[in-house]
Amino acid sequence: MNRVAIVGGGLAGMRAAERLRELGHAGEIVVIGAEGGLPYHRPALSKQFLTGSLSAAELEITPLDDLDALWRAATPVSALDHRRRVLHLPGGEELRYDGLVIATGVEARRLNGGQHGHQRVVALRTIADAKRLHRALAGNRLPVVVLGTGFTGCEIASSLRSMARDVVLVGRSSALMANLLGPELGGRLTDLHRRNGVGLALGTTVEQWSPGPRSVVVRLSDERVIEAACVVVAVGSVPAVSWLRDAGVTIDDGVVCDETCHVVGLEDVVAAGDVAQWPNTRFDPRPRRVEHWTNAIEMGRAAAESLLAGRASAVPFTPVPRFWSEQHGTRIQAAGVPALGTATVALRSGGRGVTGYVRDGRLVGVVGFDSSAAVLAHADLLAREPVRVQAPRRVSFLRAVRAAGR
Repeated sequence: MNRVAIVGGGLAGMRAAERLRELGHAGEIVVIGAEGGLPYHRPALSKQFLTGSLSAAELEITPLDDLDALWRAATPVSALDHRRRVLHLPGGEELRYDGLVIATGVEARRLNGGQHGHQRVVALRTIADAKRLHRALAGNRLPVVVLGTGFTGCEIASSLRSMARDVVLVGRSSALMANLLGPELGGRLTDLHRRNGVGLALGTTVEQWSPGPRSVVVRLSDERVIEAACVVVAVGSVPAVSWLRDAGVTIDDGVVCDETCHVVGLEDVVAAGDVAQWPNTRFDPRPRRVEHWTNAIEMGRAAAESLLAGRASAVPFTPVPRFWSEQHGTRIQAAGVPALGTATVALRSGGRGVTGYVRDGRLVGVVGFDSSAAVLAHADLLAREPVRVQAPRRVSFLRAVRAAGR
């Protein structure tokens, strides 16, 4: 391949470029990113950057080695012509490629009628978004409303409380992060936030927005009215695939790939990171996306390997996903795919307990609170072989989640 183009200037794209060089690719590498500058540590936006303990410069990620790559920052790709192997860039420019890595990530999900674009309504996804949030908080001591009870919403609420800000978490679910943790651990996390002074408006939605120059007034479905310094919208994300709509690429909650990261139906094209949906056959054959920091690193490297090997010779990408979050001083870690579990069971390792998620008698994921060593030990087991678990003692995970109002 004379030229490999990488669309997406984030972590997955950078790690793909590094792996290409490690494997001896001597041709041209062009990395094209919509944002300006090098990749940065995006998870820190809701933690250290929001609280001010890290600056924008400190979030920047530099390549591990001299990549000898051409970086095209602030250059959104508008379309892909896979038959001609051409990318369409601003100003009518066409960039030809021999191999292509799609790593465009995700965009913050928007709410219908959510007043997006107002100076006091922020969807936290980029450094520019985080700076807007800082401006909205400056000199205004009204509460902050956070919409969304997932990872990002909970981390933002925790960070705001560490800054002595009043905050209200609003979400449809009856417990925080219940879709991932289930009702028992979700309830435990909900209690943690409540004990640390987070206001909770669960089982509710925003019925009306009234934005102004100094505040945003929201009326909730339970008739509660809150005047807020700003509203942070953290209701999930959608894959950044609009540039692929007419490219003949199969799109289904992301770019659909086979088990080797090759994009279905295209030659010499792979995908990596948050935008990619692929079957992790370690767990089951259903294609899924994984939006976690470690997956962006591992899949970027795996996609580069598969691109150079070719579809016929590439090996399946079968990681054990791992992720963590720190909220109110409590470290929450997980490994595997807990959402696949149909039941839960208590597990122990080195004297610390974690919750195991089981399907058909097989361990598919673990979650621990302040139990790093125990979670890592079970992650190693998941990576080596299928783990059989007998007689889960707790109620059906799926039944309990549905009963909790999922």
